[in-house]
Amino acid sequence: MLLAWALGACRMLPAAPTPFDGQRALDLVRDQLAFGPRVTGSAANTQAAEWILGELRARGWQADLQQSDYQGTPIRNIWARRGRGPAILLGAHWDSRRRADRDPQQSGIPVPGANDGASGAAVLLELARALDLDWSTRQVWLVFFDAEDNGGLDGWEWIVGSTLFARSLEEAEARGELDLARDVLAAVVVDMVGDTEQRFPFEGNSDPALQQVLWAQAASLGYGAQFVNVPGQPILDDHLPFRSLGLPSVDIIDFDYAYWHTTGDTLDKVSAESLERVGRTLEAWLEGGAPLAPSAGP
Repeated sequence: MLLAWALGACRMLPAAPTPFDGQRALDLVRDQLAFGPRVTGSAANTQAAEWILGELRARGWQADLQQSDYQGTPIRNIWARRGRGPAILLGAHWDSRRRADRDPQQSGIPVPGANDGASGAAVLLELARALDLDWSTRQVWLVFFDAEDNGGLDGWEWIVGSTLFARSLEEAEARGELDLARDVLAAVVVDMVGDTEQRFPFEGNSDPALQQVLWAQAASLGYGAQFVNVPGQPILDDHLPFRSLGLPSVDIIDFDYAYWHTTGDTLDKVSAESLERVGRTLEAWLEGGAPLAPSAGP
């Protein structure tokens, strides 16, 4: 069903990249929207998948499709990896919702998916360019999940793509191709991260220790007003299948978004500054060794 589970090295890039750039990320949101709604199984979804693969490969990543089927509809996860050694998984869904069911005037129209879909994918794509790691000792996976966003419509479940990907990890482990405890350290999902009125409380289903590390990293960069140390609601999102595997997993999500699942989820609701805060937080965390728990101190 999936790909070969090779944990070897990926092609190196010769020059150190420049830091994560929020304007570049915003341009990547715009590029995704140009395909139209990326509804699972649609022509726009297929075209966007090929574009994402091309962008990743152009940045030196080994990237492949994980293709499957759900209720007669093709599912396309995109799995990119680079480096050697234990992996950190960064994930985002890139599909958009087939109907704007929270928009009473236009409930039958697909959601554009600027923030809810394209923003997280844009952060991963810009990180693919910006990360500056010792790739001989660290591996990063960038996983773009399809079929996250049609839950509750036409008998569909939520988080279909990430559930399929997590199941493939279990299957690979059963075949002896992967040791989850050794080969995958943690999973961090970014979803709805570009809101111009950005605010990230602690998501209630995330790993508390890793969450503290990431929020502290954000605060050290001056983003404490956006990454706030207050409890938030638990969200059914793409990190949960990986928590079920026993991996420390965190969801960075701003769920207080007025345009969620409406036709108003458009480019003007997303800001370069918001994308940059998230991207630079993850960039600094990974380049700083990706600790999984707060330091015990002296």
